[in-house]
Amino acid sequence: MQRDGARVSLWQHDQRDYASADKQMEDKIYDVLIVGGGITGVSTAYLLQKNGMSCVLAEAATLGFGTTGGTTAHLNTMMDTSYPQIEKKFSKHAAQTIADSAKQAIHFIETTAKTLGIDCDFEYKNAYLLANNDDQSKELDDIVSVSKEVGIEIDYTNKIPAPVSFDNAAIIRNQAQFNPIKYLFGVANSFSNFGGVLLQNCFVSDVKEETEDILLIATTRGKIRARKIVYATHIPPGVNLLHLRCAPYRSYVLAVELENEQSYPDALIYDMEDPYNYYRTQEIEGKKYLIFGGKDHKTGHEENLKDRFRQLEQHLNQFFSIKSIKHFWSSQYFEPADGLPYIGNLPGHDGRYFVATGFGGNGMIYGTLAAIIMFELIAKNNYKYPLAELLDPNRLKLVAGFSNFVKEGADVAAKWLGGHLASHSIDNLASVTPGEAQVVKYNHEDVALYRDGEGKLHAVNPTCTHLQCKVKWNDAELSWDCPCHGARYSTEGKVLTGPANRNLDYIIVEELIAKE
Repeated sequence: MQRDGARVSLWQHDQRDYASADKQMEDKIYDVLIVGGGITGVSTAYLLQKNGMSCVLAEAATLGFGTTGGTTAHLNTMMDTSYPQIEKKFSKHAAQTIADSAKQAIHFIETTAKTLGIDCDFEYKNAYLLANNDDQSKELDDIVSVSKEVGIEIDYTNKIPAPVSFDNAAIIRNQAQFNPIKYLFGVANSFSNFGGVLLQNCFVSDVKEETEDILLIATTRGKIRARKIVYATHIPPGVNLLHLRCAPYRSYVLAVELENEQSYPDALIYDMEDPYNYYRTQEIEGKKYLIFGGKDHKTGHEENLKDRFRQLEQHLNQFFSIKSIKHFWSSQYFEPADGLPYIGNLPGHDGRYFVATGFGGNGMIYGTLAAIIMFELIAKNNYKYPLAELLDPNRLKLVAGFSNFVKEGADVAAKWLGGHLASHSIDNLASVTPGEAQVVKYNHEDVALYRDGEGKLHAVNPTCTHLQCKVKWNDAELSWDCPCHGARYSTEGKVLTGPANRNLDYIIVEELIAKE
């Protein structure tokens, strides 16, 4: 299974081939085109197709290529934006709606897996939230109080099933975990069995309005006609208001074997640092792994990213005896300005365009809820669905998200300006050594250079095709990342992560040399 980075996640041990597209596809008008083959897209396609709609799902690479293939697959009702924060920014009713919906998402995954016979290792677990100082303990008190009010099963505890330090702790019951790729492939198979068309390696490059009712979509697999389109791509492509409301972040993960079989925590565990650290155990083919993540940062804003894995290892060594590190990887998520995702009609477009973005660190929950919302909006035309009203992308909550909106906007402006300052010049391409990457000026041209382990030099134009920011090197995943809105590219310039929908220009090295 492929993924949008050089590192191999714990889930990349299986690959499933799907049927090719219907040869008459251009002559058929589908009800809905779903773009993106992660949990949001596949779940949406499954629900709509199952309930009588004609759907085609287009994935630019392979199923699970994006964040679903890099998630740590926590299923929790305790969201990254806490219930006290939701109550303060929105309302008590909003906090109640999110709490009820999070439970609904976990139940949906459980019942879908049972109904479809998907062996995806779904298990209910207790979760633990750990405070390590007075400020965190006060915040924990607020979280416990408000979470109880909205029906979350949370209580204080003085014991946790792991040798991790804490001052105060809370236990949250009826949380869960699963294998996201087993689940994804099972739901995708069911979508196909219901008659849905699933296209892998199908990059959507353009959408035009053929008539008032029909959209004409250009893809690398041919043209598709559909009445509606759902962007389940983590962030919508092109230029949209949501790019100002969602900030891209990276999170880092280790999957390790421990010396002591009894040390694996039978729980989901989170501390309250910023960024927070998170733990859980997963068994695959009879072997247990401790999955540990954290060290988040804004995409393209830091350097020496491989060091994040070392930092995770150092932290983990404080509490566990590591036998070996089996997998290490990073993954991307988008943080919403006001703390809640944007799911529904795409701002600036008519009612035929839909989007789901801004999931924060709760992608498996919000991706599932996005599918439920899409079903309500598209199949039932139910725009009064409470969660859809709350998460409407066209909502105006300037007060709730204003400070974050301004901060992220300032960050983008600074990165755009900084990227357009002069790059350092080099006279000899041999100065880029194997494994090294640089954005330089060579023969009066800005060039992003990477020399792979075999000595081959790859050169691309460093200007992001989204909004012209300069990309930065990600040495953890061997990619060029845009610090403005999170687009990511391979060393050959191929789009890995939106919102860019055009590759970086690949530069033939021999032509660079010829210009000397």
